[in-house]
Amino acid sequence: MKTIICAAGLAALAACALLSVAAATPAAAQDEKKEEVPFWAVGRPDSGPGAQLAPVPAPPLPTPEAQLPKLNVPAGFKVEVFASGVADARGLREGDKGTLFVSTLFGGGGRIYALKDGKTMEIAKDLFLPNGVEFRDGALYVATPKEIIRYDGIEDSLDNPPAPVTVYSDLPGLVPHGWKFIKFGPDGKLYVPVGTPCNICEEQEGFAEIFRINADGTGRETVARGVRNTVGFDFDPQTGDLWFTDNQRDWLSEDMPIDELNHVTRPGEQHFGYPFCHSGLMTDPQYGWGKSCDDYSSPAALLGAHSAPLGMRFYSGTAFPEAYQGAIFIARHGPWNRHAKYADVAVAFLDRNGSVRAVEPFMTGFVVDNTYVGRPADVMVMKDGSLLVSDDFNGAIYRITYEG
Repeated sequence: MKTIICAAGLAALAACALLSVAAATPAAAQDEKKEEVPFWAVGRPDSGPGAQLAPVPAPPLPTPEAQLPKLNVPAGFKVEVFASGVADARGLREGDKGTLFVSTLFGGGGRIYALKDGKTMEIAKDLFLPNGVEFRDGALYVATPKEIIRYDGIEDSLDNPPAPVTVYSDLPGLVPHGWKFIKFGPDGKLYVPVGTPCNICEEQEGFAEIFRINADGTGRETVARGVRNTVGFDFDPQTGDLWFTDNQRDWLSEDMPIDELNHVTRPGEQHFGYPFCHSGLMTDPQYGWGKSCDDYSSPAALLGAHSAPLGMRFYSGTAFPEAYQGAIFIARHGPWNRHAKYADVAVAFLDRNGSVRAVEPFMTGFVVDNTYVGRPADVMVMKDGSLLVSDDFNGAIYRITYEG
């Protein structure tokens, strides 16, 4: 049997599974059938319209700036291109000296970029799915599925980055839902998710949770359980509470489950339902027997069926109108396992009690004729109060300002 080397992307994994079948003998193909099914396809219908659904690949090269989609924001706001040609732009963090650090995931060659003074510099490459980036005390933290590393004094050595220091290495290192989002909390601890290693499977110790560690990697403690796959969270600037987006399971139906925005009010004590309850509305048809959604923490808000909510931030600036101050901006990357496509940056408005009173589209135009022309992946509030939005589909970053 031939050896097939797979690229590390959802679409690439799908193609690789087909290559593996073709390269195997009939008997070997039968024996290895389970291994040949990519993790995202487990549970997909064998026939009918659902059998045709698969991850949506991004263009092979970044989109030229002149061809980027026309995006829409509410009256008084303005969208401009902050940067283009940043292949697979995902996570965003601003350094103390104004450097924008940008991570990549499947299509970026394992790179981390630094954008400053109109220049785009590559400060790392060939990392293993380095989605998570964070900045603290002059150091850039980068999370992969297997470890968290740190580049000290990075803004003073962008042209010659230092060798990374390993902060934490006790991570599963698995590809399914293994890519990370990381952020320091107001308690000075680094918060890290570990997604479930499957679409839907039995609860496993150390998976489907958010934990926190000290800045040096010690003192791990669980913050939230029953979290299927969060790739975005932030802390309420008023209360310090953790809020996070969570992607629910696939292949139940077009319209269920509904992805979630969740609020941690009792760190270490709450279970958010996975794999037993989805969206606070339904028990799982396989693992929910004998369970009740009443036994788990309910979502703070529902974000749409298969909406793939990724990065989120509380708006902590003052440049936007008062109605948006303290609201949560959420990048909804958009569904691939649903026929009706949508993607946007949404905004969740909170009432005086800290409850979500409404979730509304804010930045639209990523879908034309039910086809993706862009996909937002992360959002970040700049020090000047503007809002950045990364678009991994086009390899671009947009800047939103308010002109009134």
